[in-house]
Amino acid sequence: MARNKIMSAEAAARLIPDGATVGTTGGGGGLLEADTLMGAVETRFLTTRSPRNLTIVHPLGLGDRDYRGLNHFAHEGLVKRVIGGHWVWSPRMQQLARDEKIEAYVLPGGVIMQLWREIAAKRPGLHTHVGLGTFVDPRQDGGKMNRRATEDVVELVRADGRDLLRYKPFQVDVAILRGSVADPDGNISFDQEGATLDGLALAMAAHNCGGKVLVQVRRVVDHGELPPRSVRIPGALVDAVVVEPNQPLSHEVFDDPSLTGEARGPDVPAAAPAFNARIAIARRAAEELHDDAVINYGFGIPDAVAKIVAQRGDSSRYYQTIEHGTYGGTLLDGTSFGYARNPAAMIDAPSQFDFYNGGGLDIAFLGMGELDRFGHVNVSKLGGVTVGPGGFIDIAQNARKVVFCGTFEAKGVVLSTGDGRLTIRHHGEVRKLVHQVDQITFSGTQANLQGQEVVYITERAVFRLTPEGLVLSEVAPGIDVKADILDRMAFTPLAVDNARVMDSRHFRDIDRKG
Repeated sequence: MARNKIMSAEAAARLIPDGATVGTTGGGGGLLEADTLMGAVETRFLTTRSPRNLTIVHPLGLGDRDYRGLNHFAHEGLVKRVIGGHWVWSPRMQQLARDEKIEAYVLPGGVIMQLWREIAAKRPGLHTHVGLGTFVDPRQDGGKMNRRATEDVVELVRADGRDLLRYKPFQVDVAILRGSVADPDGNISFDQEGATLDGLALAMAAHNCGGKVLVQVRRVVDHGELPPRSVRIPGALVDAVVVEPNQPLSHEVFDDPSLTGEARGPDVPAAAPAFNARIAIARRAAEELHDDAVINYGFGIPDAVAKIVAQRGDSSRYYQTIEHGTYGGTLLDGTSFGYARNPAAMIDAPSQFDFYNGGGLDIAFLGMGELDRFGHVNVSKLGGVTVGPGGFIDIAQNARKVVFCGTFEAKGVVLSTGDGRLTIRHHGEVRKLVHQVDQITFSGTQANLQGQEVVYITERAVFRLTPEGLVLSEVAPGIDVKADILDRMAFTPLAVDNARVMDSRHFRDIDRKG
């Protein structure tokens, strides 16, 4: 007899019991976000007060900073614990964590994705070097982000004479996933999605724990119509299929085959980004590239580096990757960060992190919140707010060269540039170069032990990491080293007198006449 696993979102939501551990996947901006299913869980809770006391586990950010994605779960009583890789897309959940209404944990995004596979195989957790020396190391915070988080979810172990972290396995009762096409037997295709992420790994984990696998798709085809190589999650793993015909590709785009790899769209010439101090940072960062480098661009100023490379027509000189599993193409930015137009290849994200963890990345361009005298960087907890690193730790700890890109100060900074010089009209209220970061998301100490090359680029100064400390290697033209750099830092860098002047071309508005 032919199976039929298709059911309503409301019926699928009723499969989630009180106290369940729910794993889900997706990326900010709507990538693989099963929003209809999540909304049905929220509606059920608001109507019946069930399910209650859920543990939610998600590797990357989910939501729209308003009501979608993880925001659906942000109700006191609905959620007891959250183990998240990235939180900024759900300010409601951030507030619950800050108010001590839930147990809040943060683990590296790639670690969570790879942990699904260990759970599925009934192995004793994930043993890895990723996270050593950072806030997820139990010698620091162990990934605990507030006072209510008291359980140890990671431990330090020794193997072959070296330190490792063991991320402990746990029961996965429910997986909430999204694909694009299904058949009634539950076979799932991702062919019309911008990535596959960790969908298969999570489905296997939930199924092998005796849990339920719930998948939202845009449409259903008849038995036998899905090509076997298009099926990324076999029907044997799936318990419920929910059809949402209005499921968009992202929060901004309903459908675009050039973002899913189904068809190649026109290669639109990249427009030159509007010039400002952030572009000066990106221009200087691009100097760190070399031919045939395998690279990753982070969110924010780093994706401006990608735009500069594309605008110059140099993309073919490098191998561009995204932690979501995508290679090549033209990166989208803003809320669509994580999508690439006309990608060359798309693999699953846990395998991408395997590649990263083994040293496959030559260069990573990443953002920078706080920086301290040890070369530690904080991007995961700022101003007391749980942010989370996403894949930042997995990437930063393993790339051969790490190029951090960030402004020197924040809040109220007024700069003047465009004529080949940089002038500080008004200093910022928030210092970012501090004596000690609030939380270590990247460990300069660990980087020195591993022999990584690390560069920190701001609009007014460039620093390099050495075993002796941070060296001031470059200053922007027009900058007063004492007044604009040293007096605005909480520590004194090395080799101040030997710093060279940054190339004035980085500070010129190429559209300015004269």
